[in-house]
Amino acid sequence: MQISRHHVGPRMTQIVVHGDTIYLCGQTEAAGAGAQTRAILAKIDTLLAEARQLEIEAAVQIWLADIRHYDEMNAIWDAWVDPANAPGQATCEARMATPRVLVEIIVIAGR
Repeated sequence: MQISRHHVGPRMTQIVVHGDTIYLCGQTEAAGAGAQTRAILAKIDTLLAEARQLEIEAAVQIWLADIRHYDEMNAIWDAWVDPANAPGQATCEARMATPRVLVEIIVIAGR
């Protein structure tokens, strides 16, 4: 099965498509946790539209620099996600690559 890559960089690729599965690299932004979540979800929408994703996300991993941002992140997430088709999800606390990053979201989606 062929693999296609979109927005290839020297360290990572933004979109990898393998058959009907779409993998997005971790998406981050700079701002407060709620604003970062909102901006990241907008980027995810754009990348999935570009990859012609037709179905819901299959799984997401959400990484928080501080688990105390959980409720703030979830307020934005809950407004974005379709509650009838919510993906599998894991939310964890992790040390981020830079101090400005409070939220990182990784998506696996299907078509």
